[in-house]
Amino acid sequence: MSATGPAGKRGKPASGAGAGAEALKRRRKGDSFGDKVKSKGGGKMNEEISSDSESESLAPRRTEEEEEEELEETAQEKKLRLAKVYLEQLRQQEEEKAEAREFEEDQVAGRLKEDVLEQRGRLQKSVAKEIQAPDPADIRILRGHQLSITCLVVTPDDLAIFSAAKDCTIIKWSVESGRKLHVIPRAKKGAEGQPPGHSTHVLCMAISSDGKYLASGDRSKLILIWEAQSCQHLYTFTGHRDAVSGLAFRRGTHQLYSTSHDRSVKVWNVAENSYVETLFGHQDAVAALDALSRECCVTAGGRDGTVRVWKIPEESQLVFYGHQGSIDSIQLINEEHMVSGADDGSVALWGLSKKRPLALQREAHGLRGEPGLEQPFWVSSVAALLNTDLVATGSHNNSLRLWQCGEGFRQLDLLYDIPLAWPVVADQRGQELCLHHPSPQGPQAPGCWLLTLTSPLFKFSPGHPLLSLY
Repeated sequence: MSATGPAGKRGKPASGAGAGAEALKRRRKGDSFGDKVKSKGGGKMNEEISSDSESESLAPRRTEEEEEEELEETAQEKKLRLAKVYLEQLRQQEEEKAEAREFEEDQVAGRLKEDVLEQRGRLQKSVAKEIQAPDPADIRILRGHQLSITCLVVTPDDLAIFSAAKDCTIIKWSVESGRKLHVIPRAKKGAEGQPPGHSTHVLCMAISSDGKYLASGDRSKLILIWEAQSCQHLYTFTGHRDAVSGLAFRRGTHQLYSTSHDRSVKVWNVAENSYVETLFGHQDAVAALDALSRECCVTAGGRDGTVRVWKIPEESQLVFYGHQGSIDSIQLINEEHMVSGADDGSVALWGLSKKRPLALQREAHGLRGEPGLEQPFWVSSVAALLNTDLVATGSHNNSLRLWQCGEGFRQLDLLYDIPLAWPVVADQRGQELCLHHPSPQGPQAPGCWLLTLTSPLFKFSPGHPLLSLY
């Protein structure tokens, strides 16, 4: 038993070795059979098996694995490509949005730039070249006043015009239809219970930039405040010692400036129905006044031969010289430049930083009289389209002239000479350039004219290049 046991144990590995040998033979036969199959048509190089041939036989298997890897990478690349396409679309959309924003920002920047230039008084839009002489066929004639018109204002929305005259009345007109919207009649002196109004010549008017208040001044030293929409009387300001010759609201506020033949300039707060202060400096009756957004105003001193800029907070003034006669009219072009006219026939362009004119056009409306005794036609009125290069002047030579301001307001070039029937005075407020002139009195007098010139680049009376008012 002891001898056969070990022998039996040794017999098992022998039988396992035999089985392993047989498996090895079968593996070799399978390999040789595979080699024969692969070597069909392969030539003599595949007849013998070597280490090189074994590495070559493994190469196709690696190629298949690489192809499988390539297939897997292609799917990833497809996802990546689609992601890139999507990101590209997002990028294009963002670029389009950025371009739109940039365009809007450019527009806003341009507007802000204009606002900054306007505040600094350096904005000068080129408008004069686009202006054309009015066609007489487009003139509209409106009748209402009994005596000469002395002043007018246009509402900020350009829908209505207020005109005042020596007949002591104020008429509100519709720009579109030309009809009377309201008439403030003359008030009789000493009569009780009558509607409020002026009892003497109305010399000047002004309207606030929001169109809420209308102010009117007369020869009896009074300033009347009206609600512009309803023409209802609100307040009466007293304090001037002579005729009120000029009124102007500070733009964007209800601060009112007034000037008078008493040589003073007064400041009022209309919203609070209060007087603020009085400024002195002129040596003769003040003829005209104007103001824009800054807390200052400009005045024409008439026979004292000066133009003055009043700085209200500092209670100081700047004095300008340049005309040789009485300065009867003045208008701000922007916050830093203004135009004035005098009875010596000259028109001057001023910069607030220089006390002499930047440009002086002498004999702006020509000469009159016998040879050797010629005298210039006096300039009775000036007007300027706000923040542009367009200026208008009127004279008693029965003509209206439009001028273009040169670069830097250093030159005046004549554009048009428009003949009219009677002497001209001019005024401009809001966004309209308004010109009017009084006619002589008498049984054959045709009345009083008011003219509104329009520009295609601005918001004016639509379809009416020239509006006349009898």
